[in-house]
Amino acid sequence: MNLLSAEEGKEYIIQRIETDDEELDAFLFSLGCYSGEPITVISHLRGGCVVSIKDGRYNIDSQLAEAIIV
Repeated sequence: MNLLSAEEGKEYIIQRIETDDEELDAFLFSLGCYSGEPITVISHLRGGCVVSIKDGRYNIDSQLAEAIIV
């Protein structure tokens, strides 16, 4: 399941990142978004969702949310 179909307020463990873009992989890694890390969907928005990773909150678009498999 990806982040777009994840329940709000529930903590998930990131299983994998499905992207062929190395720059995007590096960006997500810099945020602390990689396999084995916990992630929580705070809210769903029309263009994506707000997530909590480690001690930060980030607004990610729907394309990125689809790439993060929990």
